[in-house]
Parts: sequence; structure tokens; C-alpha cells
Amino acid sequence: MSLAKELYLEAKEIVFDHFRTPTFWKVIFWAILAIGSFSIVYRFAFGLGASTNLSDEFPWGLWIGFDVMTGVGLAAGGFTISGLTYIFNIKKFRPIVKPAILTAMLGYILVVVGLLVDLGRPWYIWHMIIYWNIHSPLFEVGTCVLLYNIVLILEFSPVVFKKLRWSKAFHAVKKITMPLVILGVILSTLHQSSLGSLFLPVFTQMHPFWYSPLLPVLFYLSAVMTAFAMVTVESNIAARALRKQVEIGVLAVIARILVVLMALFGVIRLIDLYHQGILPQIFQANEASLYFWIEYSFMIIIPLILLTSEKRRWNNTILFYAAASTVIGFTIHRLNVAVTARTLINGDLYSPSFMELMTSVFIVAVGMAAYGFISKYFDLHDESGFTTELEEINVPKGGNSPQIQMAKK
Repeated sequence: MSLAKELYLEAKEIVFDHFRTPTFWKVIFWAILAIGSFSIVYRFAFGLGASTNLSDEFPWGLWIGFDVMTGVGLAAGGFTISGLTYIFNIKKFRPIVKPAILTAMLGYILVVVGLLVDLGRPWYIWHMIIYWNIHSPLFEVGTCVLLYNIVLILEFSPVVFKKLRWSKAFHAVKKITMPLVILGVILSTLHQSSLGSLFLPVFTQMHPFWYSPLLPVLFYLSAVMTAFAMVTVESNIAARALRKQVEIGVLAVIARILVVLMALFGVIRLIDLYHQGILPQIFQANEASLYFWIEYSFMIIIPLILLTSEKRRWNNTILFYAAASTVIGFTIHRLNVAVTARTLINGDLYSPSFMELMTSVFIVAVGMAAYGFISKYFDLHDESGFTTELEEINVPKGGNSPQIQMAKK
């Protein structure tokens, strides 16, 4: 059997296996795909005005706050884990590097998809490449996201080349692994912080609880912090879905790092409010304080309580719920900055339309399905293949395998 046919049959088996045993969640998934696809088609057919509750007064809503601002932050695990593993040579993180890079790659691709849906004229997005506005933080964000997508694809490509047994391509990427990781860390640091810079010019239109000159620092720190939480959540979900054992030793180390970062972020957040002279206002009984405490509780207080004990950090159930709480709190934080801060200060009435909601849910569902398929197809969670050292594949360095020769014929 040729290699091409072998790979096709393997992919076909994974896809068909999804349809063989219908379950409640599979039915929900296909319903989301159907409604989400209709919503996206409707949006491009009839425009933003007909499909969303956005307006000239409120141009940034759920799609920017969740699909872009939150999505970019949740995909930060790619540069944090690969940076720690390759640059700092922390070998303990090797089992989770490839899944983290896959999560980041899919996350950034879906961020671009969400941005295309949100743009009024998405067919002009390529103008950014030619017409440079070097004074705009948005230009930096767009450029870095574009370049980082390329970096992530290259970082993940050895997994594909190994599957295809493409020896020359495999070894070529192997030689530039370290430069790619360093470039990825630089690009991520630039645009993760610059996302916060986007809100600096509109300080008069934001509630002071979520505006600060430190927004670039807070955005970067919260992204790095949530990266470790997201890796923990992803590892648990993948292990359950693929019936693999969770790397509890690795996740326990991640939990220690997470505790330090959460404490640091929480303290900086309170010091910043104190410096602005509004710290006492968070204890007032009003809507803004309610949003703040919901965010702060999920993002900082609950996870810290769960993870301060070394014994609890070795309990996978507690690890999962603590990490999930951090991810939820981070999502609320980004939505508060992008949406809530504006509605509270200006009194603008905005709530996402049904199509906005379903489009965002659709993007998340597609990302999860793609992760599940790629994980199975490329055996990312196979214990025997848990390594980020681009191990030698069983193909002579100077040539192709017989299977590839047959496939070419």
C-alpha cells in the first residue's frame, strides 16, 4: 500500500469513527456547525448591520473582545512552553510542547478567521502588508500575528514531515528550530502587550477599573499566566478524550509557576487601582464592582485558594478546576476591558446578537474538533512520541522512502 493511500485511510477512519456512534455532544457539535455556518454566510451576504448589534458608536463587541483579545491570550501557551523548553532547556516540559504549539497554531488561525468576520471590508486586510502605519499599535499587532502564524506553522511542520517521512524537509526545519522559537517569543511579547496599547488612547471612554497606563504590562502578564492554565485544561481534556494518562508531574510544576504569576498579577492589579486612587471604589455596591469581583475571583482568588497547597497541586481534579477558573476569569477580564468598560462609562447599550454568539461558539467548536483530529492523526499524545527533540525518522537523510516513491508514481 502506498504512503498516500495509507495516510488517506487513516484520516478517513478517524472521521468516520466520529459518525459511527452518535452521542448527545456530537449532535450538539453538528448543530453548532450548522447554525454557525449559516450565521457566517448571513453576515457576509447581508453585512454587519443585519447580523450584529454593532454600531458606529460601539464598533468593537463580542468578536473583538472574545475571538481576538481573548483568543490571542489563550493561545500564548505556544511561545511560553516552547521558550521554556528550548531556550531554558527545561526538559520536564517536553511532553506538552507539541500539544501546546498545536493549540497556539489553531488559536491564531481562528483569531484571523474571527477578525475576517468582524472586519467591514475583510478583502482589504492585505493592505496592512503594503500600506504601513508605523505609528499604530494595531499595525504592530497585525504584523506580529501574521508573522507568528508563519512561525507556528513552521514549528509544527516537523510533526507533519515525520508523518509524511519527508526527510529533507524534516532536517531542514530541525536546523532552524531554535531561531524559530526565539522569533516566536519576540513576536508574541510584542503583540501580546500591544493589544493592551490599543485601549490607551480611549481612556475617556473606559471605566477606570479597566483602564490603566499599565494595560500593555497587564495584558502581557495575564497572557503568560493564562497560558499555563490553558495548557493544564487542554492536557486534561485531551487525556480524557484520547484515553491517555495526564502528565501530573509536569502539571504540578506548571501549577507552581501559575501560583506565582497569579499572585504577581493580582498584586499589580490592586496596586494600580490604589495608585489611581480608586481602590476603595471596588468595595462599593454597584455594577462595576460586581463585574470586577467576578473577574478577580475567577482569575485570582479561587485558583490561588485551590493551588497554594503543594498536596492539592498533585491532585489532577483540583488542578483542572483551578486552571479552568483562571481561563474563565481571564476571558471575563478581556471582555470587561473590550466591552464592559465602555458600556459602564458611556451608558451604551450593547448585547451581542444571536448570530454573533453562534459565530463565536462555532469558531471555538471548530478549533476543538481540529485539535482532536490532528492529535489523533499525528499521535501527539502518544507516550512513545513525547519529545520535542526532533527525533530521527526512519528515512535516509539523503533520500526518500520507498513508500514516498510509490506515492509519487
